[in-house]
Amino acid sequence: MVSGLLLGASTLFVVIVCAVGGPLHASCTIEWSWDAKCTDVNNAIVKQIALWKTDDNCKGGGEKCLYALVSRTDRIIKATHTTPKKGYVDDLTFTFTQNSNICNVNGHSTSETWYAVLDYSTNYCNLNNLITGAGLDKAKAYSETTSDRICTQYSSRNCDKY
Repeated sequence: MVSGLLLGASTLFVVIVCAVGGPLHASCTIEWSWDAKCTDVNNAIVKQIALWKTDDNCKGGGEKCLYALVSRTDRIIKATHTTPKKGYVDDLTFTFTQNSNICNVNGHSTSETWYAVLDYSTNYCNLNNLITGAGLDKAKAYSETTSDRICTQYSSRNCDKY
C-alpha cells in the first residue's frame, strides 16, 4: 500500500514537472547588465531591500515588502523575501561581475519550501521588484535575460500581484 502511494506520488511529480517545462523546484535565475559600476547597482539593490523591510508597502496588496538583507559584500548580496499572506520564505542571491564599464549581475531566487514546484512567478517577481523598485530598469544599457526553462512560470508573470 505504501509503495503504491509512493509510486503514485512520484508519477504525479514527474507529470507536473514535464507539464511545467522549467526548474524542478520553484526558483528563478536572471542575468542583468548595465552600463554602470557594480558598486552603484549593489548599493541601489541594498537600499531597496531596506526600503521594503516592513509590511507597510503591502497593506493594499502585492508583495513589495518583507525583504531582509542577510549579507553583503562588493561581489554578493544575500537576502530573503517573505510572502505577506502565507509567510513563505524565498532566498535571494545577487552576484556581481564588473567587465570594464559593464556591470553584469546574476540573480537567483529559490523557495525555502522543499516541495514547491509552481510559484505563480513569485521567484521572478522577488528579483524583478527590487530592480524596478530601485529604478535600475531605467538605467543606461539595461538588459535582462531569463526564460521559463530557468525561471518558474516566467511567461505568466504578474509582478503587480506577486
